[in-house]
This record gives sequence, C-alpha cells and structure tokens, in this order.
Amino acid sequence: MKKFSDRVAVVTGAASGIGRCLALQLAERGCILALADMDMEGLKATGDSVSEYGGKYSLHDLDVSDREAMEEFADTVVSTHGGVHLLFNNAGVTAIDHIDTMDYANFEWVMNINFWGVVYGTKAFLPHLKKSDEAHITNISSLFGLLAVPSQGAYNASKFAVRGFTEALKMELADTRVGVSSVHPGGIKTSIVQNARVAEGSMAVTKKEIGSQFDSLAKTTADKAASVILNGIEKNRRRILVGWDAKILDFIVRLFPASYEYIARLEKPLVAKVKAEALAQEQPGN
Repeated sequence: MKKFSDRVAVVTGAASGIGRCLALQLAERGCILALADMDMEGLKATGDSVSEYGGKYSLHDLDVSDREAMEEFADTVVSTHGGVHLLFNNAGVTAIDHIDTMDYANFEWVMNINFWGVVYGTKAFLPHLKKSDEAHITNISSLFGLLAVPSQGAYNASKFAVRGFTEALKMELADTRVGVSSVHPGGIKTSIVQNARVAEGSMAVTKKEIGSQFDSLAKTTADKAASVILNGIEKNRRRILVGWDAKILDFIVRLFPASYEYIARLEKPLVAKVKAEALAQEQPGN
C-alpha cells in the first residue's frame, strides 16, 4: 500500500490486543475504519480512542464464524463508507488441551473463528477490494502457523490452515491490485490466554499458571506488533514475522524442518511427564 490516508480499513477482533492497536495506528495514518468484534464493551473503548484522531469510523457487533453475518458486514461497510481498501482478518482464540482429551466443541470453536473467520472475511470482501485502485488483505496467522507445539493442536491446525490459505490467495492475486500478507506473530502481550478455553483437568495446570508463563515469555507489545504489520504492508511483504522469537524459531524450522521439536526442546517436558507417570505406576501399591 502506497497510501493510508482516506482509505477504508476493516479490522476484526478490534476490541483489544493487536486489533485495537491496528485501529489506533490506522486512525493516526488517516484511515476510515470499520471495526468489528463480539466484545462490544471493548470495541466501544477502541472507538473512543480512535475518535481522538477525529477520523470517521463505525463499530460492528460481529461473529466472524457466522458466514451470513460476515457477508452482511461486508455489504454494510461498503454501503456506509463507499468502498474498502484494507482488510485485517485478525480475530482469534485458542483452546489449550491435549488432542486426545480435547472435545470436538472446543476444536470446532477454534477452527470456526481462526480459520473459517478468515475465509469468510476474505471471500466476503474480495469482490469489493478488487474494485479499489489499491487494496491489501492481511491475515493473522501465528508463529504457531510455522511450527507446532504440544497442547495447541487445534490452534496449530487453524493457524497452519490460515497460512496455507493465504499463500494460495497471494499467488492467485499476484497480477491484481490486491496485495496479500500472512502475519506470524510470536509472543505478543495480549489477552488471548485470558480468553482461552483451558482444560485444567487434563493439562494438570491452571489457567492462571498458563497466563503467568505466557506473560513471562511474551516480550512484544501489541502496539509494536501493529507497527511491524503496517510497515510490512507498506512494503507489500508476503510474509510478516513479528518479534525476535518468531524470527529465530522460523530460522530453526527452515534449517531443521524434520527435527525442530528436538532442538527447541518442545517434546522434553512431555516425555519427562510420561516417564514419571510410568514410574509411579511401577511403584508398590499402585
């Protein structure tokens, strides 16, 4: 994108985290905003912050996993703002559990929002984006769309799917005026764990403990992440890595695609847990 001023930008998941920071930085750059989320209280807070820049914006109560609602949203944005130039498919959730104990409802919840939300948003807005003199689609995948980690099977599946979908899309749109970026943030200081579904029983760890661990590892602020994303869009980068952790681990995966889990020591805690449980079963009285 060569220009942001007076461009219409759509951001899903705009009530908090990266979505809110994208909205603020886009407003600062002079964009007209269509902001969507299911958390209307948080979305209104984002709107209040955006209003300080004096730009035009609209707020939309939206479930991105609802295809009909997404299609209606696209029509509403175009009729309200006269078109669309930037689409940020940002809304996302996670469910933390092992694959063998995760129920289908949680798996489907993650896939419906993280993957189908991106598909619905892309397909609903693409015809309108193609009519613009310049446009860009930004789909938020994850570092976990580049490598897999235990207890994040559903999230991994959704973010790998977003990556594959986006890479195919950018090839198909290569000769058009619509740019496409797949974004892979590492640990970002957001509320994703607070909003996560955590199977405390099967994980043998509390949501609070997972949150504390995440907070200690997440070094990149949402504001910094938004800045990196917008700079990448300006340069029409097809893949945008956010955070030093994403860059280092992406490098390791590229060098050792079949064994990165050993180098990153991702399996060690689980192997130790299995051995400890087996040893306990062998003790007298068990």
